[in-house]
Amino acid sequence: MMTVKVLFFGITTDLVNSNQDEITIEKPISVANFKIILKEKYPSLTNIASYAIAVNESYAEDTSIIKKNDVVALIPPVSGG
Repeated sequence: MMTVKVLFFGITTDLVNSNQDEITIEKPISVANFKIILKEKYPSLTNIASYAIAVNESYAEDTSIIKKNDVVALIPPVSGG
């Protein structure tokens, strides 16, 4: 088992009522599979169309791998004017 720290930003903080959490995974997994775990734990995340994932402060693709002790951030879309 591995622990991954998850940070929430913007609207995702409101949706999950927290700015961080720790999630336990069995083995390294792809960002795409991690998103599935997040939506199972936090069904309210389905209320936003999309969000970016950063792993260890770098934007990650769905094929990127999340490993033990990684820090994952959920970054919602930002609009400006």
